[in-house]
Amino acid sequence: METGIQIIAKERQRQITEEGWDADHDSEHCEEELAAAGGVYALAGATRGTFRYSHLLESWPWDKKWFKPTPDDRVRELAKAGALIAAEIDWINGEDGNQEQPQD
Repeated sequence: METGIQIIAKERQRQITEEGWDADHDSEHCEEELAAAGGVYALAGATRGTFRYSHLLESWPWDKKWFKPTPDDRVRELAKAGALIAAEIDWINGEDGNQEQPQD
């Protein structure tokens, strides 16, 4: 069985190779959109079926067509969350070499 970190890494690789969401693409999202999207996926399971779910979706940073929950596969949703957060960390750390470091 794969560990959580392996599942997240696999999802991040899928995002890059199949969706084209590589570091260059990620650099277009410099207002913490990647982290926000990850947060929505991470919290979806805890709020699904409640009034909080619609409020959570208001935090989705992009067009709703890009939100693809998998309510029957919670691990998949958490893998998406982790991969998006990993992409945000890479952007902050300058892994693509293109952006300036954020100022505190």
